[in-house]
Amino acid sequence: ILMLAGCQQMDENTVEFETFTADKTVALVSEDEDSPLCKVSLKLQSATKECGHRGEVINHTVVEHLFHMQEVSVKSAVDRFAEDFTQTYRQTMLPLYNQDRNDTTKRSWYDFHYIISTETQKGSQKTVAYIATVDYYEGGAHGTNQQEIMNFEAKTGRLLTLQDIFIDGSEEELNKILLDALIESKGVSSLSDLKQKGYLVSVDIYAPQNFIIGEETITFIYNPSEIAPYTEGATQLIIPYTTLEKILKNSFHSFIL
Repeated sequence: ILMLAGCQQMDENTVEFETFTADKTVALVSEDEDSPLCKVSLKLQSATKECGHRGEVINHTVVEHLFHMQEVSVKSAVDRFAEDFTQTYRQTMLPLYNQDRNDTTKRSWYDFHYIISTETQKGSQKTVAYIATVDYYEGGAHGTNQQEIMNFEAKTGRLLTLQDIFIDGSEEELNKILLDALIESKGVSSLSDLKQKGYLVSVDIYAPQNFIIGEETITFIYNPSEIAPYTEGATQLIIPYTTLEKILKNSFHSFIL
């Protein structure tokens, strides 16, 4: 009865979250004190049971996007991923490591990690932003650090995409707005100047699926290596709705009014 009352009293535009974690470390060679390690650390926000069906929709979407699992709870997903990742590490990397064991310069190649931390924040009046930061290393010159962002309609738990925000056929105008914002943010005056800084050398500007819906702005986020060299890190472009007004769908205005 208390849970039902809490659900009834909860604002339909508010989503409550709890945290589930999984931490697991395994040695590649269990009997070797100096063995390379694989560390998995996951900390995921999960909509609470009191949110009902909309909470389940959010949680299933998060699990599918981050772990490619369907119809699995957040708790089960983090436990399963930690177990599967470390097992695969041992099975795949041990034969390779045995070949390289005498070459100390290669040892660091075998220290793997996979870390996910998440946070949620109120987006606009009727949305919630789910922000996952993923940091992993699976060999190679450097690891990968990126964000995956999901915007949910708080009332239903539905994932909102660019197609829910912008009118059909507005890609060219949106790309122009983003390019102008990038040029301004980097303190240059042209696309040619951007390319000299390493931006948009091998790709044209585009609207990423990583964005945060705010009260007065949309923040577009490009992960490292998407539009600039890895060393430049992530790029954020904050665009006011007033700049986007002509290409916003009428239905989207209900989320920000």
